[in-house]
Amino acid sequence: MVRIRLRRVGRKKQPYYRIVIADSRSPRDGRFIEVIGHYNPRQAAGGEQGKTPALDVKADRANHWLDVGALPSDTVRSLLRRAGILKARHEARLAKKLKTGAVPVAEETS
Repeated sequence: MVRIRLRRVGRKKQPYYRIVIADSRSPRDGRFIEVIGHYNPRQAAGGEQGKTPALDVKADRANHWLDVGALPSDTVRSLLRRAGILKARHEARLAKKLKTGAVPVAEETS
């Protein structure tokens, strides 16, 4: 099964994570398919200000992998929610459903 999960990089006591697409059987920091973003939790907590954003995700690649069935881990799901990717997917799916369910109303002529 393909998962979207975090891969730890960085030094000791200074974690930095890459958001990767990986097979669920591979180790946490092992083999992966693609890097779709990164997350710096220390910057999000008020660490190094101004250098890079704490969360950076390629929305198009995340949507592609979600469309083909990749399952995000709980942490990645919350990060995608924070980035607004899951909300945009939900709204697009809802708009598509409402559009297909709409029935045109014929005007009455008197």
